[in-house]
Amino acid sequence: MSSNQKSLLFQYDGTPSLKEIIPLGMQHVVAMIVGCVTPALIIAGVANLTAADKILLVQSSLFFAGIATLIQIFPLGKVIGSRLPVIMGVSFAYVPTLAAITGEFNIATVFGAQIIGGLVSIIFGIFLKKLIKFFPPLVTGTVIFSIGLSLYSVAIKYIAGGVGSATFGSPKNWAVALITLGVVMFLNFFTKGNLKLASILIGMIVGYVISIFLGMVSFDAVTSAGLFQAPKLLHFGISFNTTAIISMAIMYIVNSVQAIGDLSATTGGGMDRNPTHKELSGGIIGNGFSSIIGALFGCMPTATYSQNVGIVITNKVINKWVFAFASFVVILSGLIPKFASLLTTIPQCVLGGATISVFATITMTGVKMIASNDLTMRNSAVVGIAIALGIGIVEVPNAFALFPTWFISIFGKSSIVVTTLVAIALNLILPKDNAESAVISNDKSKSKSA
Repeated sequence: MSSNQKSLLFQYDGTPSLKEIIPLGMQHVVAMIVGCVTPALIIAGVANLTAADKILLVQSSLFFAGIATLIQIFPLGKVIGSRLPVIMGVSFAYVPTLAAITGEFNIATVFGAQIIGGLVSIIFGIFLKKLIKFFPPLVTGTVIFSIGLSLYSVAIKYIAGGVGSATFGSPKNWAVALITLGVVMFLNFFTKGNLKLASILIGMIVGYVISIFLGMVSFDAVTSAGLFQAPKLLHFGISFNTTAIISMAIMYIVNSVQAIGDLSATTGGGMDRNPTHKELSGGIIGNGFSSIIGALFGCMPTATYSQNVGIVITNKVINKWVFAFASFVVILSGLIPKFASLLTTIPQCVLGGATISVFATITMTGVKMIASNDLTMRNSAVVGIAIALGIGIVEVPNAFALFPTWFISIFGKSSIVVTTLVAIALNLILPKDNAESAVISNDKSKSKSA
């Protein structure tokens, strides 16, 4: 590699050689592709989709993840997109809410709520400066913590074989899942470089191969799948429901706050600077816009991918063509039904064994954000009560037995909704500690002088 090419890799603009772009771009594809399709597989199971529709849902997830990434790299109208080196994909954080909406209504209701959620994200991005004060790290960390906790039951159901499976809870399912998890853990803690970055993918490959030898995999869907198929407009339908919209709107706000963290980490770790307000606003608006378009074609909510942010921080490669190449590979994958159908043959126990570590990481990300604040009596009350009410209500199905149906749908199905609202309310109502108040007023005076 020439010194000029090397320097181009560490600049956003410029065109490095293809032999440099390809391996660096594929590294991002490997890091994101499993996380991108797994939420689609989970929700397809909840919705009891046919094999053909399951493949189409996976295709849409890949195709529009690539489109969402391109929008971030090459902003539309200079306001829709961040113009930062980020990778977008379908987010695990939405899975509990998506599963609750799908289980109570149908998948069309998910996409209707997603359209409104995308609009909420756009509005949040436009008024970012005024709204961000409601989501300090204490509140955001509490919400992310509750997202991770709410995903554990999803992982265990998959480890056991998937609800409704004839072999649910069998020793064979648990054995395959634990082997998959063991491989992921080993690669994460005892290896470096690409092996560590691709730990989830490699773990799933090992679990998948074992499943094939155990007779747990059927390739009928792959045989019948075509070679080319584009995502279909309104194939899954669009349905609007007020309770689903409220839940999804809250999730989009939470995700927008999380995006600020990812974009800040990208610029700080890969570009040695803080993100501008225009970049943050554009990134959030871009994700809202992508989600609206994606909903029309059957792609579930997208988000910035933290694992890819980690790659940027590690190797400092920020050239836009590396990320554009990764986008094109993901888009191409979304146009090939045989590839998508192969992904749908992965046994649910393998998915559970691989993703429980991801869910644990989400939980601990929330813990780290919470711990970045002093755990005073006030802060502990904000976190503790919000989590207690959010998780507790969902774990007691009849807690709202005599409440109206609409109330149950909003507050009784997803712990994240209750946790978010309670955390915001308590953070606003409870008196701030003296030290915290001093820091806030100090920050305000600094921003004024700047």
